[in-house]
Amino acid sequence: MNWHNLDISEVAQTLNSSADGLESDDVRSRLSRYGKNEIVDGKDKYKVWKILLNQFSDFMIIILIIAAIISGIAADLTDTIIILSIIFINAFVGFIQEYKAEKALDALKSMARSQAEVFRNKELLKINSSELVPGDVITLKSGDVIPADIRFIKVQSLKVDESTLTGESENTEKNGAVLQETNLPIGDRTNMGYKGTFVTSGRGTAYVVETGMRTELGHIAKMIQKVDRNTPLQKKLAAFGKRLSLIILFICALIFISGWLRGESLMEMLLISISLAVAAIPEALPALVTISLALGAKKLVKQHVLVRKLPAVETLGSVSFICTDKTGTLTLNKMTVEKVFEIDKSLRLPGLIDKNSLLSAMALNSDVSKNDGEEWIGESTELALVKYALSKIYDKTDLETSYPRIAEIPFDSVRKCMSTLHQTSEGILVITKGAVEMLIQTPDIKNRNEIPELEKKVNAMSESGYRVLGYAYKLMKKLPEKLIPEQIESSLTLIGFAAMIDPPRKDVKEAISQCKEAGITPVMITGDHKLTASAIASSLGIISSTDDLVLTGSELADLNDEQFKLLVEKVKVYARVDPEQKLRIINALQSNNHFVAMTGDGVNDAPALKNADIGIAMGINGTEVSKEAAHMILLDDNFSTIVKAIRHGRKIFDNILKFIKYIMTGNSGEIWAITLAPFLGLPIPLLAIHILWINLVTDGLPGLALASEPAEPSIMSRTPRNPNHNIFESSMAWHILWVGLLMALVTLGIQAWAINNNNPNGQTMAFSVLCFIQLGHAMAIRSNKESVFRIGIFSNKPMVLALLLTVLLQMLIIYMPALNEIFKTKPLSLSEMAITIAASSIVFLAVEIEKFFKSE
Repeated sequence: MNWHNLDISEVAQTLNSSADGLESDDVRSRLSRYGKNEIVDGKDKYKVWKILLNQFSDFMIIILIIAAIISGIAADLTDTIIILSIIFINAFVGFIQEYKAEKALDALKSMARSQAEVFRNKELLKINSSELVPGDVITLKSGDVIPADIRFIKVQSLKVDESTLTGESENTEKNGAVLQETNLPIGDRTNMGYKGTFVTSGRGTAYVVETGMRTELGHIAKMIQKVDRNTPLQKKLAAFGKRLSLIILFICALIFISGWLRGESLMEMLLISISLAVAAIPEALPALVTISLALGAKKLVKQHVLVRKLPAVETLGSVSFICTDKTGTLTLNKMTVEKVFEIDKSLRLPGLIDKNSLLSAMALNSDVSKNDGEEWIGESTELALVKYALSKIYDKTDLETSYPRIAEIPFDSVRKCMSTLHQTSEGILVITKGAVEMLIQTPDIKNRNEIPELEKKVNAMSESGYRVLGYAYKLMKKLPEKLIPEQIESSLTLIGFAAMIDPPRKDVKEAISQCKEAGITPVMITGDHKLTASAIASSLGIISSTDDLVLTGSELADLNDEQFKLLVEKVKVYARVDPEQKLRIINALQSNNHFVAMTGDGVNDAPALKNADIGIAMGINGTEVSKEAAHMILLDDNFSTIVKAIRHGRKIFDNILKFIKYIMTGNSGEIWAITLAPFLGLPIPLLAIHILWINLVTDGLPGLALASEPAEPSIMSRTPRNPNHNIFESSMAWHILWVGLLMALVTLGIQAWAINNNNPNGQTMAFSVLCFIQLGHAMAIRSNKESVFRIGIFSNKPMVLALLLTVLLQMLIIYMPALNEIFKTKPLSLSEMAITIAASSIVFLAVEIEKFFKSE
C-alpha cells in the first residue's frame, strides 16, 4: 500500500488505530494475525545427512561406486578400497564447502533487533521491537533504530540515515505531510521511515504500518533467499559431465556386447567395461578445480580481495558488466567542501570585523559537537562545512566562545533554511544557511543586484554534481520574545555559498578506463538524484558519449521487460532506484547473455549482490548484510582493486582451462588404449588401480602446478570470455582427441613390443609410459602458442617440483616390493626404463611441433 499518499487520518482509519495507540487485546489479535516483527528464513535448513547424501548424487560418482562394488565382488578388495577412498575424499571436500551456512539472513535479523517505545493502553512502554504490530504508535528520538516501516504523525527536526537502503550519503529530513506522487522511490518518501534505518537527529511519533517480512527490509530478505546461481565453469562442467556419462555408457555397452558376441566371458568383459568407465571419469577434476580456486583465492587476499565463495574466482574472467553503487564505492561516502564563493570579499559581519564572513558563518551555523574523544560528530553535511572552516583556522568552539549562540531556528523541509542567533558587541547576529533558491526569495533581500551572478555560479556548480548551500546574515538590536522564522529570516544580506560533493575515490577513473580496455562496461547504480549521478559518472568516464543513457527509477518503472531489455546495454547510469529495480537491472543484463558483477555496501545492494554472477561487497564501509550476500569482499573498499581481481581471475580461468585440457587429454589416452586394445588383439594394458593412480597422482600434481602459470601479457587487452563459449571449443577438442590417440598408440606399441619379445614387464612399461607421457604433456601445454623453451622451463617452479615428485612416486611403485604387491607392478631393468622414457618423449615433441606451426 502507498502509505505516503494517505492523510494521517486515513492512515489511522486504514489501520483501525488512533494516536493513543492500541489496547492489549487488540495487540494480541494482531500479533496472531501478522506474526512477529522479525525477518524470517523462507527456506528449510539443510540437515547434515542431506548435505552428505547430495555429495553422492552426481552420475559420474554413481558409476564409480558401482565400479567399486563390482570390482570388489569380482576381483580383490584393493581396487574397491582405493576407489571408495577417492569418492569419500571428494565428498568430504564438497560437504565442507556446502556446510558453510549462508549468513545474510542472520545479519538482517541482527540488524533488525532493537527496542521500541510504544503507546499501549494509553501508556508509553518500552518493548522488544519484535512485538510491534501494524497500528502501534511509537516514539522516536536521535540514535533510535527505526523498528518497523512507519508513517510519521508529527516530527520535530527529525532526520534519518537511510543510506543502507537508498545508497544516499545525505540524511533525509522527515515530515508528516501527504505526498501526492504515487511511484516515489524510498529516498523521496519523506513522511515514511523504514525498518533498519536510524534517526540521526530530532524526534517524532509515527504509526507502524508494516512489520516483519512485509517491510522493505523483509522484501530484501525474500530476494536474498533465492537460489545461488551457478558460475560459468560450473554450468559448463555440469553439461560436460552429462554428455560424458552418456558417452561412457554407450562405449561400455558397445565393448561389453562386442566381447560377449566374440565368446569372451561375461565377467571378464564386465571388468573391462568397468575399467573403461574408471578411465573415462575424470574423478580428480572436481578436486583440482576446487584446489586451484582455493589457491587463487589465497593469492587474491594479497590483492585486498577476500573470496567468500570459491567459484566466484573463475567468474571474474567472464565478467562483461560491472554494476557499481556510487556512494562508498566510487566515492568516499564523505561529504567534502570543494569550492566556496564570496559575493563581496570585503564584507565583514557585525561584531566579527577582523574575521572572514563566509568562513565564520560556516563555523557558527551548525549543530556539530565534539565527543569525549575530541572528535567532531554530527550530520555529514554540517561536518564537512565545519571541517572546511577549521582547515582555514576558523574553529567553531573558539568562535562560539566569543560569539555565543543564544537561540536558533531549526531547519525544516518547507523553509529549507536554518538560522542561528549569536550575541555580539554590536547586537544580535543572525546567520542563515540554506538552499540558495530559498535564500534569494526571502523578503527584502539587501544585495539583490548580486543575485544574477550568484545564480549563474550556483547553477554551474549544481550541474557539475555539487550540493550548494548559501549563507546570509542580518543584525538585530535585541532578541525578540518569540522567534518567528518569517520575521527573523527577512532583510538578509547574502554572503556567498559553499559547494560540496562526495568526492570520487583515488584511482577510480583509471580503473574504469582499464575496465573499458578489457571489454568490461562499468555501470553506476545509485540512490542519488539524476543530475548528481550524471555529473559524477561523466567526471569518472562512465559516461563518455551521447549514446550513453541515464535512467531514473521512475523512468525504469515505466518500461516493460522487453523495452528495458532493448535499452539496458546503453544505460550507463541509474539514479533514484530501489532494491527491486537493482535486481531487475542485473536480470536484464543476464538475459542478454552478459555475466554481471555487482558492487555495493548497503542493505539495499544485498539482493543484487546475491543474484549477480559475482557480488562484490565493500569490506570497510559495507554492512554485514551486503558482505554475507556477496561472493567476494574488497578489503580496501577500492574500486580499482576490482581491476586487479579481474586480471587475476582471468589468469586463474586460463590456467583452469589448461589443466582441464591436460586431464581430459590424459583420460582420452586411457580410453583410446582400453578401447583399441581388444580390436588390436592385445590384452587390456592397464588395471583399474593403474588408471586411478594416473588420474589422481599423475594428473593431480602437475594439474595443480598449472594453476601457478604466469598470466599472458595481453590478458587485459582482450574481451571477456564469451559466456556461451564451450570449454571444449574446436581446437581444445581436437587436441584432446589426437594427442590422446597418440598417447594410446605409444602405450599399446610398448605393450605389443613386450609381448613380441616375451617380456613379462610389458604391463608395467605400458603403465609407466602413460604416466611419463602425461608429465611431458603437462610441460608442453603451459602455453598454447609459445614453446616451453621460450617461456622458460623454470619459469613455473611449482611445475618443475611437481614433475620431479611425480617421477619419484612412480619410481617407488616400480621398485619398492611392498608397492609392487598393491599396484601389480614389476621392477624394470635399466634398458627397459630407457625404452620407456624414450617412448614417453614422443608426445612432448609432437605438441611442441604443433605449437611451432601455430605460431607461424
